[in-house]
Amino acid sequence: KGKCPEDGWDESTIELFLHELAVMDSNNFLGNCGVGEREGRVASELVARRHYRLIHGIGRSGDISAVQPKAAGSSLLNKLTNSVVLDVLKLSGRYKYENIFHLWVRVMNSVCLFLTYFLCAGVQTVTNCFVVPMATGMSLTLCFLTLRHKRPKAKYIIWPRIDQKSCFKSMITAGFEPVVIENVLEGDELRTDTEAVEAKIKALGAENILCVHSTTSCFAPRVPDRLEELSVICANYDIPHIVNNAYGVQSSKCMHLIQQGARVGRIDAFVQSLDKNFMVPVGGAIIAGFNESFIQEISKMYPGKASASPSLDVLITLLSLGASGYKQLLKERKEMFSYLLSELKKLADNHNERLLDTPHNPISLGNS
Repeated sequence: KGKCPEDGWDESTIELFLHELAVMDSNNFLGNCGVGEREGRVASELVARRHYRLIHGIGRSGDISAVQPKAAGSSLLNKLTNSVVLDVLKLSGRYKYENIFHLWVRVMNSVCLFLTYFLCAGVQTVTNCFVVPMATGMSLTLCFLTLRHKRPKAKYIIWPRIDQKSCFKSMITAGFEPVVIENVLEGDELRTDTEAVEAKIKALGAENILCVHSTTSCFAPRVPDRLEELSVICANYDIPHIVNNAYGVQSSKCMHLIQQGARVGRIDAFVQSLDKNFMVPVGGAIIAGFNESFIQEISKMYPGKASASPSLDVLITLLSLGASGYKQLLKERKEMFSYLLSELKKLADNHNERLLDTPHNPISLGNS
């Protein structure tokens, strides 16, 4: 069904599965005699084994998600990886309790309140995603370049400030001018100045703005942007909204913010790193969104074929962990964060320092 298996597979099963995929690629046919520029020829046997002989990569010249006739196995690998990752984005969440209904029962002159709850897991309404063999910064650039065709007059990107180079350079590389919105200090936290964002949109003109570029995962004292408010502003002014969710998949809070933003307003795409969220080598990201056709447009913007290594790495990892294993890692991360918070507070007290009070940041702590 294209979903992450509940229980992880053993290494032998995963390797057998990958070999089954590899024999579907034409370069591995027994009677194959490859002549041409793209016949999957590899000089080193070590390199061939490293890639499980999946040599053709993913996509075609016009679309990174397209099927290759010569490489049915690699194409299937690509489709399966995107499907499994989409499933994981939906389950990377938290338990949320809500009052769905109140049932009043009179017993012995008392009133009993029955509270029901439901599981709100990850970004449930995400409709499409794909793994791209670029890190977060270049993946954001790809999103901005796709929007350029939709908004040819636009030259500005509204960007609530975060002191991180790659997300800043992603806008410059795409040829746009970042309009930096300074944050406001609320207690110890640096939070989004939504009034300043809206004022800048009015001053520049909505038609001249490519998008709002917001951030979830960040370092204290910065906290995740006010995604709900920004999403409403984007919807009201008909401005696209791209979210930098670099290492936010591991945080139920960050994923919940994205889900809520899409529910009340507008989020066009959110981008997350593979290495930070799935413990694989650097070099891959996931571009996801709520409008399937727009995510397909982004995939078609990628020029040429692409390396299958990031897709292969994350698929192996998720098959090895299984959904239960990945959810266990999310649970352990939360527990370790709570432990880190308590121990860091003790350390700060011992050295006459103070642990910053940043409750809206679920992944970073700071001392003062």
